[in-house]
Amino acid sequence: MIFPIISSMWTPSSHGYSVDRFRGLFRGWIDGEKALFFARDFFIAILIIAGFWVLSRFCRYLMTKWAPRLTGLTRTVLDDRILARLTPSAELLVFFAGVYLAVRSLPLTEKMHLFASGLVFMVNVAIIANMGYRVVDELLGWYAGRVEERTGSAMGAQILPLVRKVFTIFLACAALVVILKHFNYDVLSLVTAMGIGSLAIGLAAKDTLANMISGFTLMVDRPLRIGDRIQLASGKMGDVVDIGLRSTRIRTPENTLLIIPNSELCNSTVLNMAFPDLKTQGRLQVGVAYSSDVDQVKRILVEIASEDPDVLDETPPEAFFVSFGENAVNILLIFWVSDYTKLFKVMDRVNSATLAAFAANGIEIPYPTRKVLLEREE
Repeated sequence: MIFPIISSMWTPSSHGYSVDRFRGLFRGWIDGEKALFFARDFFIAILIIAGFWVLSRFCRYLMTKWAPRLTGLTRTVLDDRILARLTPSAELLVFFAGVYLAVRSLPLTEKMHLFASGLVFMVNVAIIANMGYRVVDELLGWYAGRVEERTGSAMGAQILPLVRKVFTIFLACAALVVILKHFNYDVLSLVTAMGIGSLAIGLAAKDTLANMISGFTLMVDRPLRIGDRIQLASGKMGDVVDIGLRSTRIRTPENTLLIIPNSELCNSTVLNMAFPDLKTQGRLQVGVAYSSDVDQVKRILVEIASEDPDVLDETPPEAFFVSFGENAVNILLIFWVSDYTKLFKVMDRVNSATLAAFAANGIEIPYPTRKVLLEREE
C-alpha cells in the first residue's frame, strides 16, 4: 500500500516529478507558518500599543482629575504648576514606552531591531529630558518670584536665562551620553576627550572664565543690583547699568560708562549706597569761633536740617561738639535723607542756610590765622 504511493511519487508526469510537488507543498506550508507567526507577533505588538495608549489616557485622567485634589491641599501653587507642565509629557512617555516594547516584540532582524528600537528609545530620552527641563524651569521661576517679592529686585531677568542655558546644555549632554550608551558606544573615551578639551580651553581662556564665574557669583550672591549706586575702592562712583557674564557696566555722575571686569569687582571692596534701603546719612562739619555759643550753634544747625523736606523726621537731625581745632570749635551735624540721590541737593540747601543763619546771628567762621613774633637782637 505504502510502496505504490512512494513509487508513484517518483513516476514522471506532464508537470514534473511528484516529489517536486511535495517539496513545493512543504515549502508553502513553512512559509505559511512564518507568515502566521509574524501576523501573530504583529497583532501582539498592536495590542501592546493599544494597551499602553489606554494606559496613557488613564494616566492623563489621573493627573488632570485626581492629582490636583492632592496638590490643592498644599499652600504653594508650585506643585500645581509642575503637574500641569508634566501631564502632556507623561502621557507621551507612557505611550512611547508601549511602542518601544511593541517594537522589541516583533520578529525583526538584529539590525532592524537596533534601528527601530533605538529610534523609539531616543524619543523616550528626549521626552524625559523635556520633563526634567520643565520641572527645573518651574522651580527657577518660583524661586525667582519669591526673591523678587521679598527684595523687590528683578532677579529673573538677570540670572534665569543663564541658569536655563546651563541646565539645557547639561540635559543635552546627559541625554547624548545615555543614547550613545544604548547603542554600545564607548562613552568613557568620549567623556575623557571632552575633559581634555575642556582643560585646554580653560587654560587658554582662564581670564575670561574667571570673569564669567565671577559674573555668575555676582548674580547669585547679589551684593549689587541694576540701578544701585556704588562706590569702588578707587573712589569712583556710579549707578550699575548692567551685570554681564564678563563685565559690569557703571554709569558715572559725569554720564560716562565705566566697564569693570567681574573678577576685579568680586575681589575688591565695594560700597553699595542703595542697600539695604535708599536712605543715606548726610554730614556737615563746620568750625566756629571760640567766642561763639556752642549750644546756639548746635540748635541752629538742627533747626536748619529739620526744616528741609527731604530730611527724615523718624531719625531727627543731631549736632555734636566733636573737637577743638587750631582756630575754631568743630561742630558736626548728622541727618538722614530719604533717598541717596537727593543727598547733594540737600547738602547744598543746608550749607546755604547755615551760612545765612550764621551771618544773621553773628556767628563767625574763623579763617586759619597764625601769629608770628619777630625778635630783634641788639
